[in-house]
Amino acid sequence: MLYVVGHKSPDTDSVASAIAYAHLKNELGEEAKAFRLGEINNETKFVLEKFGVEVPEIIESLADKDVVLVDHNEFTQNVEDINKANIKEVIDHHKLKFSYDKPIYVLTMPLGSTATIVSNLYFWSEIEIPKDIAGLLLSAILSDTVIFKSPTTTEEDREIGEKLSKICGIDNVEEYGIELFKRKSDIMSKSVEELLYNDYKISEFGDKKIMVSQLEVIDDKEILSKKKEILEKMKEIRKDKGLYGVLLMITDIMKEGSTLLVDSDNISDFEKAYGVKFEENSVWVKGMMSRKKQVLPPLYDALG
Repeated sequence: MLYVVGHKSPDTDSVASAIAYAHLKNELGEEAKAFRLGEINNETKFVLEKFGVEVPEIIESLADKDVVLVDHNEFTQNVEDINKANIKEVIDHHKLKFSYDKPIYVLTMPLGSTATIVSNLYFWSEIEIPKDIAGLLLSAILSDTVIFKSPTTTEEDREIGEKLSKICGIDNVEEYGIELFKRKSDIMSKSVEELLYNDYKISEFGDKKIMVSQLEVIDDKEILSKKKEILEKMKEIRKDKGLYGVLLMITDIMKEGSTLLVDSDNISDFEKAYGVKFEENSVWVKGMMSRKKQVLPPLYDALG
């Protein structure tokens, strides 16, 4: 059996893509099942409930299992024993930072969402997309492209989103997208540590590891009121994990920009990467919406 998994900080794209790709594999005659590597967020929970799909089982070990990676390709974003798994496929829309000791199927495309790639695989295979799966895929595209506002958005994301909306019966896509982000923004009941681990990735830049977290909100005022406490927790995480830095994007989808908070002994490297000046470890960057396209690449250029 194929174990189809997203990254260990599961968001709607990683969960929906895993579920949909496992379903497609089964339709094509290959036994597969989606699993998750961590707790789902409020938005993903809402999406699964709305379309009547069960939350995938959590799995803590993939050693000796046949595995498909979706929405990621870096082992640092998976379980500790992922290097002992039999990787069969990678389906992703992120920068490829992957090496393996045998030839496998790897499909990466510069699109706004892994769900767009998975949707294409259905269409190319001429396999009908069920209504519930179409709903999951549409939700993932809207989430990852920030309702088509992110600079990662492509015309293909929009076209696939339109096709999926007709299948799942979502007439007003923008209105539904706002509803999704209201669920995602319902984070104030969480602890500061939970906020930082809500949607995070640890990436390697040469010999340096940096944790980059993102919170997407309708209004950033509430979360910024916790700025001092957040920065203290970021420093604690950095020291405990031996990281070069911890960066948090607080993305306000209505204002279409992000406040960057950073903790590092080398903040000047982050200033150089983004061409900004951090004041008290913080800076507002208009138009910055995408971790994948606007936050990580400048760090690779500056540090990698």
